[in-house]
Amino acid sequence: MSHVSAPCLLDRWTEENNAIVDKWKQHRDRGDAVTREQGLTLLKWCYVESHKLLQKIQGVLAVPAHVQLELTVVYNCCLFSFSQTQLTEAEHLLTHSLERALGAVGCDCPPPNPPVFWCTVLKSLGSTPSLRSCTLQLLCLHWALWLSTCRLGHIQELQEELRSLSEGLGAGEVAVEGGAVRPAVLVHPRDLKDLLLICTVIAQGAELLCEGWCSEALTVLQRDPSPLAPRDLLAQIHTLTGLCLSRTGRPHSAMQCYRKALETDVRCVCALHQSILVYRQLGNTQAEIQALRLLHSVLMMPPDTQPAGAPPIICPASLLPGQSLSSLLSVPSPLSVLHSLAQKCVLHGSVSDGVEHYLDLLAALQSDHQLSQGFSEAPSLPRLPELYLEAGSSLLMAQRPADCLALCDEVISTTLELLPERLLLEEPMEASVPVSPDRLGLGQDRLGVVLWSGAAYLLQAHCYSHLKDWKQAVTHYTRCINLLMKVCVKPKGCVKLELGVRTLQRLKGLALAGRGISFTHRDQKRESLRDLQLSLQAAPGCASAGLWLTEVLWRLGRRQEAAAFWEKTQSSSTAPSFEGVPLYLLDPQTGPSLDLTDLRRRVEEFINTRHS
Repeated sequence: MSHVSAPCLLDRWTEENNAIVDKWKQHRDRGDAVTREQGLTLLKWCYVESHKLLQKIQGVLAVPAHVQLELTVVYNCCLFSFSQTQLTEAEHLLTHSLERALGAVGCDCPPPNPPVFWCTVLKSLGSTPSLRSCTLQLLCLHWALWLSTCRLGHIQELQEELRSLSEGLGAGEVAVEGGAVRPAVLVHPRDLKDLLLICTVIAQGAELLCEGWCSEALTVLQRDPSPLAPRDLLAQIHTLTGLCLSRTGRPHSAMQCYRKALETDVRCVCALHQSILVYRQLGNTQAEIQALRLLHSVLMMPPDTQPAGAPPIICPASLLPGQSLSSLLSVPSPLSVLHSLAQKCVLHGSVSDGVEHYLDLLAALQSDHQLSQGFSEAPSLPRLPELYLEAGSSLLMAQRPADCLALCDEVISTTLELLPERLLLEEPMEASVPVSPDRLGLGQDRLGVVLWSGAAYLLQAHCYSHLKDWKQAVTHYTRCINLLMKVCVKPKGCVKLELGVRTLQRLKGLALAGRGISFTHRDQKRESLRDLQLSLQAAPGCASAGLWLTEVLWRLGRRQEAAAFWEKTQSSSTAPSFEGVPLYLLDPQTGPSLDLTDLRRRVEEFINTRHS
């Protein structure tokens, strides 16, 4: 094929390139005057036309006079490929064109290893004044491709060359001779470089942070970004910096970073979520509840509609696809946040608010047809029966026993046909034997089915106790106990009981305590004494069982035993740990109360009389 060097051909290709670029820029500058669909259509057209132009240019042998134009067209063409997520195609065009340019100036093609390849390119082409700018803008483009495909190692290996881009790019114009028309570029190389700098800081910081190198990540993240950087990217840097500080034991400094992130970009929900975790760490429950409310309201807002007009050629999201960043900046679902808010409100004095949040949560799950799937919307949410039980427990705390009874009926009816005749568990717990699937998918968790059904009977018994219907209370406590007796735990010397077995023991202890207290009100003292003693064996640390056991011993005339047990409980300095205990298995906050002042007076008078 003969060399084509006629100026008219070179000018014609330059005009074609500029026409494509100008058409896109005019469309982009019209903003909302055009629809997004029109913008996507034009972008596809520009992509096709730029490739046609490049094929014309590369259809002839590469000569020095064409290199400037070819490298500029390749830059534009690769950007259009980038916009169509054709990253492999863009990288192939880039390296192939640089190899042609090296051949045009009489240099051999280097090996494909990126550091070696680019050192050769910069030495051979970058040293030529007329080619330096268009060569560096392709280096900038290759940087974008590495970043978008998570090849941070290549960026690290060429960091010195990439840092020198600021000086080398100059004003970002391609030098031409005489009065010739300059080939236009789609994106100003300096603008692209500024975007790549801040995205690289974010990607490198996130990767170091995920690998546990918090101090190193902090050093990377504290590099001064461009003041013109997008606000959402600056907010991400503040958020990641806060994560570094939080993980190195500086929660207050982390909170300042999260505030900066929200001041920079009010839509940075990750910073708000991380501030909630810091409040939780610091024990500032009221601030945590307020932040949870705010986060939930923000997450429930309608998502931003895609802006009208032309889509960007290259955007931060396409440059930051890494899993490290996604995991660090992840935010729980609105339903998970609502569940956390409901729990916090119930446990920290805002029971009525917590009840409303629980009811909103259940309504949202039902409206989303989650009930038919057995699992809640988010992995962090408990199973649906547990959510019903938590909601029922909060309703009972809010003095709404009738509503609690209704929710528990739902759990009982759901699990009734799934209850095993007998269940043998070994420590450590072995995998459950699969059973036939059911409509809720609950059959795989046989212990869970027993615990949920038993907890539902327990809550119903608490409701009848609250209503002072002692006969019904005894009946439902007994149903709970009989159900739990179907589970046999065979220990194997395991020191720490599995959570399910600990929940089983806790549930059994509460049911025995509740029945014992109900027997007391039915004047069945011996039955009460038996159940209260068994309760403390099953679940040591149940405060109500201990106090009522003292009272029952006193009423039976066994005052010395009552006094001894009282002294034992009062001298115990170890508070039971309820970490991981479900909301519905906490000591009931309603129902029969004991006059603790009167009991203390009677017992201490007896003790003083005995010692005098």
